Amino acid sequence: MAAMDLELKRAFTEMQVNKIETTKKMKMIDYQCDVLKESSKKYEITERGITELDPNTRVYSSIGRMFVLSTVPTTREELKAKQAKCDSLVEQLNEKKSYLSKSLKEQEDHLRELVQQKKDADAS
Repeated sequence: MAAMDLELKRAFTEMQVNKIETTKKMKMIDYQCDVLKESSKKYEITERGITELDPNTRVYSSIGRMFVLSTVPTTREELKAKQAKCDSLVEQLNEKKSYLSKSLKEQEDHLRELVQQKKDADAS
């Protein structure tokens, strides 16, 4: 019976630590998703803004800390590609968050089983 108590305490402590870590990871994923969604929105707004320009208008694209002369169609395609990349990353992060959530739920279920086994053993 002491081994069962020890195993239960170890599992409970491990589960609490894992829950804290998983919660931190999920909050970080939420933050990253928010940043990516904001960037995607900026790209969308900028792309809509330059659609009104004449195709021969000289525009500048930023590359790091540098600006490069570009055309409106090229810049629009670059903005659409960046927006699509952000959307793709958001989907990947949401899948990762879903996996973490399922993993946490499985651990909680396992802990409940251990507690139930302990109760059954004590009742016997």
